[in-house]
Amino acid sequence: MAGANAIANSARRPPMQLALALDHAESHAREDFLEGPSNAAALTLIERWPDWPSRTVLLRGPEGAGKSHLAAIWARQAGARVLSPRMLESSADVPIALATGALVLENLAEGDFDENALFHLLNLAREEHAFLLISARTAPTGWRIGLPDLASRLRALPGVALEAPDDALLRAVIVKLFADRQLAVDEGLVNFLANRIERSFAAAREAVHRLDQEALRLKRPVTRALAAELLR
Repeated sequence: MAGANAIANSARRPPMQLALALDHAESHAREDFLEGPSNAAALTLIERWPDWPSRTVLLRGPEGAGKSHLAAIWARQAGARVLSPRMLESSADVPIALATGALVLENLAEGDFDENALFHLLNLAREEHAFLLISARTAPTGWRIGLPDLASRLRALPGVALEAPDDALLRAVIVKLFADRQLAVDEGLVNFLANRIERSFAAAREAVHRLDQEALRLKRPVTRALAAELLR
């Protein structure tokens, strides 16, 4: 009898709302790239191709600054492959990586790549006149690199940096991040977030993610009031 009562009580309880960790696709189309003073130089570099100062260039900026978006725009223009440095496990992988004559090496980071393979890649790209776009969060000038010639080559790479967004761009990014989740938000919420989070793309992405998850968990709309509770 006790078991039957437990089942009946369970049936009467409302179902729990689970905040599912779903992936939200971000468009990397050219028309969806948000322009501002912080990324103007980088966008100009991408749109100048193939008129680059060198066939190998470095795109540097913090997480979420738009490096992947710009790399995707260029990859479509140049017919380039997009690879993680970890996929270059040895020098034997390099000719395949450069097969199309253009390559994006995305998110190069200190200590997270095979030095011999990268050195071979830079040399082969120069010999074959291939285009190589390297993205990284920090400049390689301060990295600890065992191969002196590779260290020298990386430090000499021409390129541009993406800087922290200004107010207008930060607000536009927040709107886009909500739109990528099919959420329409009002100006009051956007201004509230922009005035209270760190001035960075990563902080904007984290705030939007947390607010979306909390709204799902509580079954409430995404509003300024909910944001105030969350950021209190």
